[in-house]
Amino acid sequence: MSNTDLHGMWADAHVSYSAPTGPGIAHRSDPLAEQAAAWNTRLTEAAPQGALLTDNAMFASLRGGSTQHLLHVTHSFDRIMHDGALRPSGGCLVGSLYCAPLTPTSGGLRMHNLAEYVLTREAPASLARSPFSGQVTTPLVLEVTTPRHGYRGLAGIDYLRLGSIHLHNYRELEDLLGPAERCELREAVVSRVRNSADFLGLAAAIAHRPEPAEHEAFPRLLSETIPRLPVLGYVYFEALSEYLMLYSRSPHTQRLAERGEFNNWLYKKVLFEGFPGTAGHFDLARFRPGFALLEKILAQVDPSIEAAHARAHLTARISHLTTARFLGPEQAPEQWHRIRWDFDHVAEAFGPLLGHLIHRELRRFHRYPDFYHFFDTRKAVQAWNYWNHMDIALPFNGTIPKGEIGINPAYSELDYRVWRAELGDDGLLHPVQEVPLRLTPRLVDTQHTLMRDSRTAGRRDIPRKTRRLADSVL
Repeated sequence: MSNTDLHGMWADAHVSYSAPTGPGIAHRSDPLAEQAAAWNTRLTEAAPQGALLTDNAMFASLRGGSTQHLLHVTHSFDRIMHDGALRPSGGCLVGSLYCAPLTPTSGGLRMHNLAEYVLTREAPASLARSPFSGQVTTPLVLEVTTPRHGYRGLAGIDYLRLGSIHLHNYRELEDLLGPAERCELREAVVSRVRNSADFLGLAAAIAHRPEPAEHEAFPRLLSETIPRLPVLGYVYFEALSEYLMLYSRSPHTQRLAERGEFNNWLYKKVLFEGFPGTAGHFDLARFRPGFALLEKILAQVDPSIEAAHARAHLTARISHLTTARFLGPEQAPEQWHRIRWDFDHVAEAFGPLLGHLIHRELRRFHRYPDFYHFFDTRKAVQAWNYWNHMDIALPFNGTIPKGEIGINPAYSELDYRVWRAELGDDGLLHPVQEVPLRLTPRLVDTQHTLMRDSRTAGRRDIPRKTRRLADSVL
């Protein structure tokens, strides 16, 4: 594949929020272009909080000035200080330093509600379950100034669109595996797709219909298929998160909307209050609550949500995202019975889905600690190259602009300062010590990341079948 093709794949993995008509630019060859445009209109114009998709505090800050204040939370401050470096990790922001927005006030730095949840709820819960002793949660404040010629558009990375890139990178690096390993991996992912054809066919059929509707078999097939196609757990969760943030009418949601923020606490509560015992970490690959259970959880989390509307919306939205993100552009569901179920033919029909499956399957392989970092590093280098080409210093999560923003560590003209901060009784962050840290384009080991350390410690000693339950795509 040429560099031009790879550049196009990375361009396709980003969502433009600059257009006044709403997020996303449909490709003319996209068979779901009409449905995608209808979804953009429905979400931005009909949802109670739809205006935030294009007009929110994070976007206003990115549009309005060259200096941003961001929060990064770590459990590894002593190690970071010893190394003198802040390093990015993989995940939904690929190879960037994961942050959330801060707003300067006369008394200190006000946290975006996502930052507040991570610092005051999620990070302490993760720390409580960590096997590493002596760790503490440390907030770091970064003041980042981008050059005047930096990219002023709003293009966010959508990790659900990375399937074709995963497949491309696997084909480039598959000789790192032995012949038997390659055969085992190919047979595993093809079998997963073949045995999921009923759900994929139903989802594709629903996606081509213009109006959301409930389908009796959909919740059952979705729940049955997620163990075979773990990335569907992420689709389910992203669709639910999007729905809650857009359709909530709670007083708290409305107060945050007045500040230009989506209410991130809603989907966080679904995870950590709806599934007790998972505080601090939850494997979204196993997220598959039935609609009846979900209805009970939503009634506790936000009584303003209408259960019947939520079920119909999620059925249609999950079907659209599954079809648009994972199926080949020319694949019609009625033709699936004609597919030859070998790796090359399945890659033609389900290339993006196959890429996501391979990306996860590699984490389960016998020699994961020895070679997986090559795949993660290659993807990060490609992202840095694309962002530098586009002059993007601060990529954000483009699945929905909920406040997840990263720092491109390979951007050479970035001017930044870093402080260790403390949370005051006033609820504001106060920088207390400037620290001499540099951003470096080298991925941190996953055992040192905030939301993974309790799951990846001692990975080499975890039996393979047990280890599979501990891994996640993010």
